[in-house]
Amino acid sequence: MTRPDRASENATPTDSPSLTPSPRRRTVVKAAAAGAVLAGPLAAALPARAAGAPAFAHGVASGDPLPDGVLLWTRVTPTPEAVPGSGRGPDTEVGWLVATDKALTHVVARGSLTARAATDHTVKADIRGLAPATTYWFRFSAGGTDSPVGRTRTAPAPDATVTGLRFGVVSCANWEAGHFASYRHLAARGDLDAWLHLGDYLYEYGSGRYGTRGTVIRPHAPAHEILGLADYRTRHGRYKTDPDLQALHAAAPCVAIWDDHEIANDAWSGGAQNHTEGTEGAYADRRTAATQAYFEWMPVRPALAGTTYRALRFGRLADLSLLDLRSFRSQQVTPGDGRVDDPDRTLTGRAQLDWLKAGLTASDTTWRLVGNSVMIAPFAIGSLTTALLEPLAELLGLPEGGLAINTDQWDGYTDDRRELLAHLRAHAIRNTVFLTGDIHMAWANDVPVHAATYPLSASAATEFVVSSVTSDNLDDLVGAAEGTVSGVAAPLIRAANRHVHWVDTDRHGFGVLDLTAERAQMDYYTLSDRTRADATATWQRSYRTRSGTQRIERAHSPV
Repeated sequence: MTRPDRASENATPTDSPSLTPSPRRRTVVKAAAAGAVLAGPLAAALPARAAGAPAFAHGVASGDPLPDGVLLWTRVTPTPEAVPGSGRGPDTEVGWLVATDKALTHVVARGSLTARAATDHTVKADIRGLAPATTYWFRFSAGGTDSPVGRTRTAPAPDATVTGLRFGVVSCANWEAGHFASYRHLAARGDLDAWLHLGDYLYEYGSGRYGTRGTVIRPHAPAHEILGLADYRTRHGRYKTDPDLQALHAAAPCVAIWDDHEIANDAWSGGAQNHTEGTEGAYADRRTAATQAYFEWMPVRPALAGTTYRALRFGRLADLSLLDLRSFRSQQVTPGDGRVDDPDRTLTGRAQLDWLKAGLTASDTTWRLVGNSVMIAPFAIGSLTTALLEPLAELLGLPEGGLAINTDQWDGYTDDRRELLAHLRAHAIRNTVFLTGDIHMAWANDVPVHAATYPLSASAATEFVVSSVTSDNLDDLVGAAEGTVSGVAAPLIRAANRHVHWVDTDRHGFGVLDLTAERAQMDYYTLSDRTRADATATWQRSYRTRSGTQRIERAHSPV
């Protein structure tokens, strides 16, 4: 989003994209500074252990569940000075095991791999040979120290008849703006088959430079804007010290895609709004560093060319196409620029769009889910008052004149959207549901073929957009009490966008998507206060789409 500032016994770590050239001098200096900043707090946070013994200070995680396997992740701190991004510490052998019980007495797989300084002492074990639709428990060990125990779950067999699936859905977590209570509440449920992170898992800005209502709740590290490999590793390391994030990673497998802030604000294939070529180095180097750190620190399998677009299947009930809408896109244009319709401009890239269309056509599941980092439903501003238009324009990256599109979303790449929706209609592809983050607001949308004539025209799909975990939304920008701005803005937004069934512009929280053969329902939950670690969560609203309808309707209770 635009901002005002600019399994085998011999398992080995998952391959990462190629490394950047040798770090520049300032990167080395920053790595040393970051190490000095983090070494004390990290050492204090480590569990009691023998002097010099390794530690697992960043928790454990699993991800990308398959019917016969899952990806396991951890990071070992072999010595106190081996903090994230430091490049220090010896290579260390790490064992792993998988069991069918939490006490780890019925072990079904075990192995070992090496945590190396070259991969920031992170390790991934891509386990195979497991049973489908089964809950497992796992643990790592190194030098006599055991990690926390994690829970994971494999996907159903491809041809299995599945009565229901449940996914947590989150997006946009700004460390400095508050605490990650949304993660804690999802972890406590104990009923998730997996959880989806739809992008902006972390933010790249320097301390105090992004969305905190003027108050940094907790400073991130490093304090400066992250540019090099050591910086990105340090920031990932800081995020994974959060106890609520650790709890969710240990509770259920994660399925993640990136958006822009994992690299830099409004990233595109050749640059980013929040990157100054030359002054901040070469964007290609920055992107390579960010990508390498991401795949080191996230329980994600790299897909084609080291991107995040890939597909997962959950029996005959659902498949999930996960998009990468940053690596291949054309540069954003100014709102109102006629080039938004240019067929030579792309959001997805030709190969990814063809892959998505082919997958949707070939799918034989009841539901076709699309993990989508930016909103696909069209959005027009309408007749907002100046007091609301200016902050909304800031949040969405629009000029204060109030033009009708946010060109960082699918609205800025209308030819790709037109082609995709026409494909859904031409091939009678039903039950396509886009799951979206990025915009820091909760929405429930039909996705119309022709927005101007909707609802007389058809809806090709539906879309559930989740709010941010902590990142600023409209009431934060206005500086108003939560809920007061939405009460005014939401009716005006809906009046100008008849395919929008609901929008909440103010609250922070998460979603829970529940699937059956009859319907896909999103339950929206909101936090009492993003700035409090003990924030409560309350069900706010629910919307669903019934099989075969391609339209949203309200549900009056959560599943």
